[in-house]
Amino acid sequence: MKNRVPLSASLPYLPLRPLRLCVIFLFLAFAVAAQTIPAPSDTLGFTPGDDRKLASWTQIVEYFNKLDAASDRMTFQEIGKTTMGAPFVFATISSPENLKTIKKYELINAKLADPRKLTGGQALARDAAAKALIKQGKTIVLITCGVHSTEVGSTLSSMLIAHRLASSNEPEIQNILKNTIILLVPSLNPDGVDIVKNWYDKTLGTKFEGTEPPELYHKYVGHDNNRDWYAFTQIETQLTVDKIHNVWHPQIVHDIHQQGANGARLFLPPYMAPVEPNVPKQIVEGYTELGNWMAADLRKRGLEGITTNTTYDAWTPARAYSHYHGGVRILSETASARLATPIDIKFENLRGDVGGFDSKVASDKFGPVWKGGEWKLRNITDYMTTAAFSLLNHAADNRGKWLARFYEIGKEAVRPRKDGELRGFKLSNIELHEKELLSILDRAGVAYYHRFGEGKTDTATYTPRYYIVPVDQPYGGFAKALFENQVYPELKDASGNPITPYDVTAHTVSLLMNLKVENLSSALPVNKRQKHSRSEFPPFGTPFSPDTIFRSHNPSMDEGWTRWVFEEADKGYFSINARDISKHLEYTSSAGPIGPGDHDYTLNKIFCRSIIFPDQSSAQILNGYAKGSMPDEYTGGVGKEGVENLRKFVEAGGTLVFLNRSSNFAIEQFNLPVRDVTRGLARKDFYIPGSILRTELNTTHPIAKGMPQQSIAWFENSPAFEIAQDARVEVIARYPSDPKNVLLSGWALGAEKIAGKAALVSIPMGKGKIVLFGFRPQYRGQSLATFPLLFNAISQ
Repeated sequence: MKNRVPLSASLPYLPLRPLRLCVIFLFLAFAVAAQTIPAPSDTLGFTPGDDRKLASWTQIVEYFNKLDAASDRMTFQEIGKTTMGAPFVFATISSPENLKTIKKYELINAKLADPRKLTGGQALARDAAAKALIKQGKTIVLITCGVHSTEVGSTLSSMLIAHRLASSNEPEIQNILKNTIILLVPSLNPDGVDIVKNWYDKTLGTKFEGTEPPELYHKYVGHDNNRDWYAFTQIETQLTVDKIHNVWHPQIVHDIHQQGANGARLFLPPYMAPVEPNVPKQIVEGYTELGNWMAADLRKRGLEGITTNTTYDAWTPARAYSHYHGGVRILSETASARLATPIDIKFENLRGDVGGFDSKVASDKFGPVWKGGEWKLRNITDYMTTAAFSLLNHAADNRGKWLARFYEIGKEAVRPRKDGELRGFKLSNIELHEKELLSILDRAGVAYYHRFGEGKTDTATYTPRYYIVPVDQPYGGFAKALFENQVYPELKDASGNPITPYDVTAHTVSLLMNLKVENLSSALPVNKRQKHSRSEFPPFGTPFSPDTIFRSHNPSMDEGWTRWVFEEADKGYFSINARDISKHLEYTSSAGPIGPGDHDYTLNKIFCRSIIFPDQSSAQILNGYAKGSMPDEYTGGVGKEGVENLRKFVEAGGTLVFLNRSSNFAIEQFNLPVRDVTRGLARKDFYIPGSILRTELNTTHPIAKGMPQQSIAWFENSPAFEIAQDARVEVIARYPSDPKNVLLSGWALGAEKIAGKAALVSIPMGKGKIVLFGFRPQYRGQSLATFPLLFNAISQ
């Protein structure tokens, strides 16, 4: 970024008179004050962005504490503990005057977020009250860093951003401090900061320098921690929503990320199509205006390789809590190096990406062209910090516009609905997952109330409970996104190939929880709201004898989610790796609780009754990391010896459960009498990128015990099974024979290819069995409707 003209250079020449002396004195005072603000290097021993240097979480927290102590422009606080017990923190940065009356601005924003809180019952009176508050208010900007811990630049940049805001007296910074309140989260995943740093330091100077750790960089969910912003399963998500989003209701959220090394140098919104239908039009207008303005501003400053309207969409609330809570999300994605290690990129190796641009050719979506060359961590932090201050300048210069747009979003949300319009939802069949449903609604600020209906069985009359969720409330659009089935548009390129969504295409919580939803378009039932304490609800499931979950050195997010689901359900387990399987595996029929004896290291044996293989490719399970690609202790898979041990394990009475893609490992290695009908299909003919499908269960089978006949399957890179004639295979779940009935939510191109095929099968082998799931029954900890199938599979 070009340097601003220093304050002293703008002073006119004056004789050394009292006025001149006062100006000089003030300038020197500012300079001395700036010198008392510690720089990041004072704590870290290096400047963020230096080659081959990463900071630990302890160092980062220490630096922010020192900055807080030295500056009257910032407060820094811990708001909880992370999954692994580290402090979860954020800084509030603004002018000293704003910070002295910070509660005032919090209250102003709360009223603008929910216009029902404004004085005066009439619309004109509320508008007048809002106008007065907008004159006083500040643009609230939340900057989040480091949700993906291998994207190391943003957490390092957070210190550079904070230091400049705390120390600089440039007019630009003074304007930002006066007109905005900045909430800065140095990392949304502090545990991952240390996981990545420890691995990087361990491999520094070796041929493995710059590789990613052979473990998830979030204990349970890895990269999927940025897919949790509507289910709120993880502690870090909960803290951010509860203690920052819901307190401050930011108008702008700047989510700083990194992307692949060989594409654009920087992505900014607007997002490519499609936009989820419940995102307010003002949000789309806001991120389009701001993203385009930032791109133009950065180009003027000499930054190259900037793309907009490509690669990333605005479809799912799983990545964008703020889009349903009044704030635009500005996702920035800067090209990566090899963690903190520089790379050299040849111009001819630059590529385009989803959305139709070529990194070697300027276009209306991309430019100016970056010519290639060295790309290092300093480039990354420069792009990130320059983009952040560009955003803050716009937020400060357009304070009134941002607040007025924010008010209009809330005003439209609470508008009373007329007959014929959707007024709300009736939710029933809630008994099994009431706790999880209400937890989501409560956290998202969605109001609801419950009613009692009448019903009869053969022996008694009962009053089942159901819930009413009105849509005329500030976050009714969030509820609507979760309760309606998604219809993802069939987007194809010029060759007829489907255009890949950035993430999945379905997020219907009501289907994932097996709730019954009815749309209400007339007057809602009388409010009989009752408050519930979450402690009223029992935990899901009951404890039972632990089993094992396969944990590869190739990190699998599905494996992490499986561990998380088992722990949340209070179901014991232990992890088993490829080396354990190939060397030490033994079957045990013991149904007792697991203890030290189950890992008999005297005999060098591991005893268990069942093993779950989470969603992972067949090659990763069999072969693992190739020799030479990682340190020797992390290479190799189960191999031929492990396959033979697994065969003996099943034949002795054990159960092997394979989820989604791992089913192909079982089919191939055990020569099972089933075929995956999706293998080899062209994408033009078959493509289901993360959708919810309908299944029909054989409820007489023990694995489907207690389940409804109609259920769901989360289908994403999934197999579907055709059974060989006369094979001994028990079909537990099938897709409907009519292709029109297969899709429930999302996008299913070529559904006829799997219509009538098996989705879940059990195959006897010796005294044991192999269970193949053609879907993810524990998908991202969200598909509660199919959790019982997984638990039943290992308890039979």
